[in-house]
Amino acid sequence: MTAPVAPANPGMVTLTIEGRIVVVPPGTNLIEAAKTAGVLIPHYCYHPSLPVAGVCRMCLVEVEKFPKLTPACATSVGEGQVVHVHSDKAREARKGVLEFLLINHPLDCPICDQAGECELQDYTFAEGRKDSRYMEPKRFNPMEDFGGDVLYVPNRCILCTRCVRFMDVMAKDPVLNVSERGDRAYIGKFEGRDLTHAWAGNVVDLCPVGALLSKDFLNRARAWELDRAASVCPSCSQGCNVMLETRDNVVVRIRPRPNAAVNQHFACDVGRMNYRWINRRDRLEYPVARTANALTPASWSEAVQQAAAAIEGATRVTVLASPSLSNETLFLLSRIAAHVGASSVMTMERGDEVPLPGVPDLSLRAERVANHTGAALFGFTESDAPLASLAAGDVLIVADAAAAVTAIPDGVRVVVIGTVLHESLLPHVVAALPVCNFAEEDGTFTNLRGRVQRFLQAKAAPAQARPSYRVVGELATALGAGSFPPLAADVFAVMAATFPAFTGMSYRTLGLQGAPLPLLVEASA
Repeated sequence: MTAPVAPANPGMVTLTIEGRIVVVPPGTNLIEAAKTAGVLIPHYCYHPSLPVAGVCRMCLVEVEKFPKLTPACATSVGEGQVVHVHSDKAREARKGVLEFLLINHPLDCPICDQAGECELQDYTFAEGRKDSRYMEPKRFNPMEDFGGDVLYVPNRCILCTRCVRFMDVMAKDPVLNVSERGDRAYIGKFEGRDLTHAWAGNVVDLCPVGALLSKDFLNRARAWELDRAASVCPSCSQGCNVMLETRDNVVVRIRPRPNAAVNQHFACDVGRMNYRWINRRDRLEYPVARTANALTPASWSEAVQQAAAAIEGATRVTVLASPSLSNETLFLLSRIAAHVGASSVMTMERGDEVPLPGVPDLSLRAERVANHTGAALFGFTESDAPLASLAAGDVLIVADAAAAVTAIPDGVRVVVIGTVLHESLLPHVVAALPVCNFAEEDGTFTNLRGRVQRFLQAKAAPAQARPSYRVVGELATALGAGSFPPLAADVFAVMAATFPAFTGMSYRTLGLQGAPLPLLVEASA
């Protein structure tokens, strides 16, 4: 077969894969080159964020003028190559690989957590044999606890070694190994070691079959029962891209979502386990307002008007906000603060910084909040004692930061904009406005490197809770600080038009990978 003629492209390599012309940089392997043409080459051991091992032989393809089939993961593109992924010769070779992998693999798909998202299932269905020629008893090994959140089921393991390479190269914590050889080989732990590394949970995501399981997610849901939404991890200022997975409007799992500019394919264990608070039941579900010295349910308009009246009649106003609120909400809070002359303070939670050594600039950051950078851009400052200057006649606006409020002086009135109404605030509250948490609304965060990233609504809000940007926008309108649209994308457009740091940005230009603040781009140019 003669390759189609394509125009020369200096500095690039032109080849043909399955009849499609592909132009990629030199050094690209055939698997990645095929992806650009919409062709998936089956593979198990290869992963774009791990070193190439070439051990599974599942990615064998036929390259014209090569003497034999070649592994696509370990073969770089060459000028004029003609690659056949689905030729009879290549498919027959992959069928043989699948047959060997399935010899001792148990037939437990109905009870396996990986069912529905298992690459062994997918490729066997697409290219495997229709029946088995293996009549002997299958090998059996008991499940093993690897420590941390990980269980190992050796019967399902295909020895792709992704987990071993991740712990060796990315985590720099060589806990795992390939023990024994030949048909007795299995993934083993070094004596006295466990998978307790802060990033060890990634081995579960990396496993292409159901050999490595999460104890936390075990038997909780099947893949086809889950709804998924692209989001951003709220656990620290790194801003790792994640997927929120829900079942029956309950978040049951957080998994990393690829973004080469932020977290590659990984997420720390703190981030992936920090989801139960999203489903908490003690939520503020209805607006309330103070009448006759008691808090009673109120309509939205009544509660907003009462909050606005308290703010307008205050001696001084302080806005205490969580830096895990979205850019849109913090922007509108800053407009309120500017309109009434309030001081703007943010709460902070800090911990130890835990890097992933094998990936530059990827860490569980010390700032255990999602939008510290965004809050700082909108004028919110950190304070060790944010309530020290409060006195009778003042109003404190608590925007999803009630946990940081300990003691409030007598005579101080409080307006709550949040997901929870803490008992410590009850004597001082004049109005409480229920809002969504980040999983129940759309919005953006700005990570520690100034990258603005979108998160999408993953679940429905309880009862009458509304998106936080909409509630703050209604309060700003009631105070005379302006009129603001009810949709997150439109609020972002107003913010980009009026706040210099976000000039030229929109939800469309951000996409689902985000973009750096224009000022940072200009500074680095």
